[in-house]
Amino acid sequence: MDNYVAGLSLFGGKNANLGPDPSLAYRPNLEMNDTIERKDYRNFENGSLIDRVFNTYKLMHTNQTLDFVNQKHSVWASCNHTQMKMMDAIMSLDKLVDESDPDVDFPNSFHAFQTAEGIRQAHPDNDWFQLVGLIHDVGKTMAFWGEPQWAVVGDTFPVGCKFQNSIVFRGNTFLDNPDEKSPSYNTEYGIHETNCGLDKVFMSWGHDECLYRVLKYNNCSIPDQGLYMIRFHSFYPWHSHGDYMHLCNEKDLLMLPWVQQFNKFDLYTKTTELPDVDKLKPYYQSLIDKYCPGILKW
Repeated sequence: MDNYVAGLSLFGGKNANLGPDPSLAYRPNLEMNDTIERKDYRNFENGSLIDRVFNTYKLMHTNQTLDFVNQKHSVWASCNHTQMKMMDAIMSLDKLVDESDPDVDFPNSFHAFQTAEGIRQAHPDNDWFQLVGLIHDVGKTMAFWGEPQWAVVGDTFPVGCKFQNSIVFRGNTFLDNPDEKSPSYNTEYGIHETNCGLDKVFMSWGHDECLYRVLKYNNCSIPDQGLYMIRFHSFYPWHSHGDYMHLCNEKDLLMLPWVQQFNKFDLYTKTTELPDVDKLKPYYQSLIDKYCPGILKW
């Protein structure tokens, strides 16, 4: 699988001072639909949803501190909020619209099936990859247990070390984050060691880490490549911009191309042509039964 080359693109226009859009640094080939304009995705500069998106990120960048992340790990690590089947969790996303997404304004369950079908078309023999496309956002169910969207959705980034410029809306959105002013946290490594590995890095809390913890807790059999896709698909400063490489170990670098491969399906399958979910359900239920069957603890 190719390891794609990332370049640097910064915002233009009236919001240029808000920082770079990390997705613009990474534009893989759009294999499944060449008619879609790639520039139309992850547009953090303008558009009908931009105010909602910016406000979500401002709250996220103000409140996502190392202490906050540690607190969320303690709240969610025991998976004692509810018990439900994976398909029920996916369909519950019908009630959720992601306030950080500048591309679409329809429920997340449709995006789940769009992503899975894009992967299925390109990788018909790789069923675990298709399943990852279906379930990758299911951690957003945290919003139904009182978590604010800025602790559920959006791009992720390490805490406990310097906030890099590739974080979307980097600009001045971290001014009220106390970790920004901490001499222990605002260096390149902060609390982390050189090449410690992303498994030991504290990431801003969100749906990626939540679902990863659920899958591990329930002993689901998705391979490491899929778990990396789930855990780090929102980590755009890493997989799209090449930042935070000084924290990565050898395994992270081996897994990076898999996360980048997943990213193009996550982004470029978003269209207003919604899938026939009822028709697709039986096939994807068979994948759920294979890799994460039964009633799961969340």
